Amino acid sequence: MARIAVIGAGMGAMAAAARLAVAGHRVAVFERGATHGGALQRWERDGFAFDTGPGLLHLPAVYRDLFLKTGREPLESCVELSQVDPASRHVFADGTAVSLPNASRAGVLAALDEALGAGCGERWSALMGRAREAWDATRRPLLEEPLWQDWRVLGRDPYPAVRRRGLFGRGKGPTTATLAEVARRELADPRLTALLESHALAYGFDPRSAPASAVVLPYMEQTFGSWYPRGGMRALADALYERCLARKVEFGFGTAVTGIVEKDGRAAGVELADGRVSEAEFVVAGIDPVRLVELCGGREPWGADEVRPDLGPGDRATGRLTVCLALRGARPADAVHRTVVHAPDREAELAGVFGDGPGLRDPCDRPTVTVLRPDDPASRPDADHEAVTLTATVAPHGPVDWLDREAVAADAERMTEIAEAAVPGLRERVLWREALPPTPETLVPGPALAGHEGRFLRPGNRTRIPGLYAVGGWSHPGGGPAHAGMSGAIVAGLIVNGDDWHGST
Repeated sequence: MARIAVIGAGMGAMAAAARLAVAGHRVAVFERGATHGGALQRWERDGFAFDTGPGLLHLPAVYRDLFLKTGREPLESCVELSQVDPASRHVFADGTAVSLPNASRAGVLAALDEALGAGCGERWSALMGRAREAWDATRRPLLEEPLWQDWRVLGRDPYPAVRRRGLFGRGKGPTTATLAEVARRELADPRLTALLESHALAYGFDPRSAPASAVVLPYMEQTFGSWYPRGGMRALADALYERCLARKVEFGFGTAVTGIVEKDGRAAGVELADGRVSEAEFVVAGIDPVRLVELCGGREPWGADEVRPDLGPGDRATGRLTVCLALRGARPADAVHRTVVHAPDREAELAGVFGDGPGLRDPCDRPTVTVLRPDDPASRPDADHEAVTLTATVAPHGPVDWLDREAVAADAERMTEIAEAAVPGLRERVLWREALPPTPETLVPGPALAGHEGRFLRPGNRTRIPGLYAVGGWSHPGGGPAHAGMSGAIVAGLIVNGDDWHGST
């Protein structure tokens, strides 16, 4: 039995902690904040409750496997999960709208043909067929296995429409195709383009620079479905925390780690802000690369021949402006759980978010707004009220001053106006509104993607310091609840089986 120190109590860190505890290790988690869950937080007021991070779960098999491997109670015994159907409704700039059924390729094809015109569904379905090829080629190396030592082969884009020769495809040389180019070449209809690119934007990717392999993002959602836990995504974080406690994982909240202790050339514990040292045979760091470098005394824990963690929390990550709306009046029975109201000027939106336009990351006047209306009694004080959450992808704090309360209030008002396309009469129903701007602590990168010479990969879970491992959204395989859960499985596998472990079979 080894002593293991885990830095941070995010989803990846807790996933690793639970698995390691079941393997017989003594695990202690040190979290400088007041609670667990990382990005899966809940904001509450007057009986209303709102998710302030991801609002839906994709790839639920990740957590089903985690709960199965860490105890006798399956996930559904701890969290009430339900499929969201329709998975989403999309309102486009020209006023057309389409509701897409959950986890049904044929249903999506039919819905797109009916709403957008004959042939639209077939073009989208063909794109998802190619996305499946990209998914099949990269699922194991990008989700289930430690980052390959020869990670540069993942710099080749697996999208099959790009012809080249190599590990994942045909033709010659690495591709530079972007998601936006794929949309323009293969979808033709601007509404289909908006549908595809909105998936990238939701994960914080610029479709103009994201590799073609980003087509796996809508493919994952369409294939494996969208799921909602009763009590919100925070309920999933709470269930994982309770599972950790049941497996005797120790938690210290309000306990900041100030350094990694090394002895005889390997990690030997952590230094705490109060001067204590917690000795450990292994250290698992669920923090961003910049902070991990600081804890290592300014020495980068990844070798020069590995993926470079050269971008910190202000880069490769956008922000999320969240608006919580407490509404009078009951939620209609036919209300759609998630509606995406697309921006009328997508180029202006992308320029504002990613900083290449005249405004240099000025907020867009009419951004793409996602409207979440969960049918969940836990989110509202009674049946005569409704809790609605609005989100928009925005530039992170720094390029935009999100401490400017008047500017944030103005943005929240514009988002509320836009959301009326999803909730008619919305503004007349508002009891109160709370805008939650992005902060450096809430920035999370998207999942790792193949292509573009590895620029969209994350630092590996192994480091060059023996006994020190990285977990969570800032490390392989990247951000999002499912990917964070897989990073926990990978790190636990490396510690239990040794650094030559290649992943589960």
